Amino acid sequence: MDKRVLALLALVLALTMLLPALASEEKGRKDVLYACACGAECGCGSLSLKPGNCVCGSPLKWRHALRVEGDTALLCACEEGCRCKLFKDNPNKCGCGLPVQKASLKGKGIYFCNCGGSCNCNTFSDAPGECGCGMKLHKAE
Repeated sequence: MDKRVLALLALVLALTMLLPALASEEKGRKDVLYACACGAECGCGSLSLKPGNCVCGSPLKWRHALRVEGDTALLCACEEGCRCKLFKDNPNKCGCGLPVQKASLKGKGIYFCNCGGSCNCNTFSDAPGECGCGMKLHKAE
């Protein structure tokens, strides 16, 4: 068999094995929360690890966590799949230019990483465990 054909077959096989792993990585992201997006005037403060509805009845929106400060999650309001960071010159904007949404984790039953400093592992869970940096997950009462 021609070497080019073998190389092409090897590439196709590698991609066939790699694509499901990449898809499951996105599906199992630990830095995602679902939050009320009705605006500050709503005040329901709904937050969840799964899609659903806010206490006010509106659908929860997918949010990528940029950072946790104390027991407040700083969330990006980009489209689902976003991986941007905080805007370096303005902590109230994410890298895409959208305003940062702040959401309190108090009383939500969500375990989260609160390692502080420059750590941004942003791990959220519905059960105790360890975050991406190896620290114990914390739950705000």
